[in-house]
Formats: sequence, structure tokens, C-alpha cells
Amino acid sequence: MRICEGRAVIVTGAGRGLGRAHALEFARHGAAVVVNDLGVARDGTGPGGATPAQEVVAEIEARGGKAVASGHDVADEDGAAALVATAVERFGRLDALVNNAGFVRDRMLVNTTAEEWDAVVRVHLRGHFLPLKHAGRHWRAESRAGRPAAARVVNTSSGAGLLGSVGQANYSAAKAGIVGLTLVAAAELGRYGVTVNAIAPAARTRMTEEVFAQTMAAPAAGEFDAMAPENVSPLVVWLASAESGDVTGRVFEAEGGRICLMDAFRHGPAVDRGERWDAAALGPVVADLLDRAPEPELAYGAG
Repeated sequence: MRICEGRAVIVTGAGRGLGRAHALEFARHGAAVVVNDLGVARDGTGPGGATPAQEVVAEIEARGGKAVASGHDVADEDGAAALVATAVERFGRLDALVNNAGFVRDRMLVNTTAEEWDAVVRVHLRGHFLPLKHAGRHWRAESRAGRPAAARVVNTSSGAGLLGSVGQANYSAAKAGIVGLTLVAAAELGRYGVTVNAIAPAARTRMTEEVFAQTMAAPAAGEFDAMAPENVSPLVVWLASAESGDVTGRVFEAEGGRICLMDAFRHGPAVDRGERWDAAALGPVVADLLDRAPEPELAYGAG
């Protein structure tokens, strides 16, 4: 069953890895896809260009699907606006936005330069905000014109954003920010028929291949490849389909055949004295709260 038949979808960072897998899966389920990619290297450097996006478009078209390549910079105001306009002009509609573009510049916190911080935060966090902003404006206008859509946004966070990851302060902070953005967007855009969710995927991509090569053996012939990026895409496609209209403001981990609904940022144990605390008295109070709370999970690479 093709659950995205007739829908138009934007996938950012879709030239390789997870984004490419998402784009192909959307096309397999009947969606027309805007394949957005700048064609840069793993760390965001390079000449750019839409060549990887064009290759994915050619692959989709060879299978009988509809797609168009986009080389717009998602972290640029005009580029994000033009990206949304591309979907509407080419396919006459926009039904879903999958924010996936990103790169890494890993370094221990004390060695991270301001440029490395800004570059990673720009592509991940700003690169989620701007396409979401312009897609949201489009859907708001459609709703006000009496044409509400079953619109969907799927953002891409990370386990690094949920738990932290040693050597990735910039990436972890940006990915945590995406969770906050997801929660706010879900609350604000629901009135226009838009759901907003996030995934925290684990898969073998250019950003993770070095880590997985050091820690995981390659699957034997015929074995299930749990780290293949294609394993994450079915959840993304379902979240972007009309079927997922009652799911919003949620974060899902996806890895191999495992899907986990994250249960974070909930109020835990509390104590209310009813008046101002004395700092000297807080030691046993905090110790009691910690005793009544579950142990936090360690950041990736810690311990």
C-alpha cells in the first residue's frame, strides 16, 4: 500500500545517507519529492552544487516516480523560501517537510572554535528553523484560504541531542535545540492542520561511518544490516503521511528494526517549602530528590 500517494514532500540533505533513503522511500510510496542537497563534504566544506541531488532524482525517475533537485541553502532565509516555493511551483502543493540536512565538525569542547560551533549550529538548527518557518507560512495561508492540508513536519534530532555525546558539544547542542523547536512548532502549527515530530536516528552515514567502523563489525552476507539508513525511512514516511494526524510533538528513536518513543523532559520528584530556601539547607533536599529520581543515562562516549 502506497501511503503517500499524491503527496508532495521536501527532504533536505537528501543526496546521500539518511536523506537519500528517505527520498527513495517516499517515491516508493507515491510521493513527489523535492530532493534538496548542497553536495558538500562531511564537514560542510566543498564547492557545493546539486549533483548528489540530481543523482537521486534520476534514480527516482528511473523507477517511474516524480522528483526535482534543489541546491538551495536551507540555512539561508531566501534559500529556504525558494525551497518551499519549488515544491509548490513544481508539484502544485506541499504536504510534508523532512528536515535532515547537516554535517559535523567534531572536537572536544575546550578545543572547539567559534567558527566550528557556529557552522554546525547554523546548518542543523537554523537549517531546521528556516524551512519550517516558510513551510508553516505556506500552510497557514492555505488554512486561512479554506484549504487546510494534512501537513506534516519530521525533524531530525539525534541521541547526541537527547543524551549528549563526548566530542560533539556543537552537534549535541544543535540537536537538543531541534527537540525544543519541534515542541514549539507542534503547539503553534496544529491549528493549521500541521503535525510536527522528530526522530533520533542511528544509522551508518558519512557522519557516523568512522565510529561504526571502530565499534561494530560489518554484517555477514544475508544478515540483517541494522545500521543501514533505509531502516529509518519507513517511520519517517509514516510520520509524513496523512495517517499520522493524531501524533505530534513527539520524539522517536529509530535504529534497525527498533522504534522507541522517547519519554524525556517530564516533571520528576519535587519539593515545595512554601518560602525561600536557605542555600545551606539544600544539600539534603537535593540528595532526596536525586534518590527519588531514576539515574540519568550517560552521554555517548562517557564512562
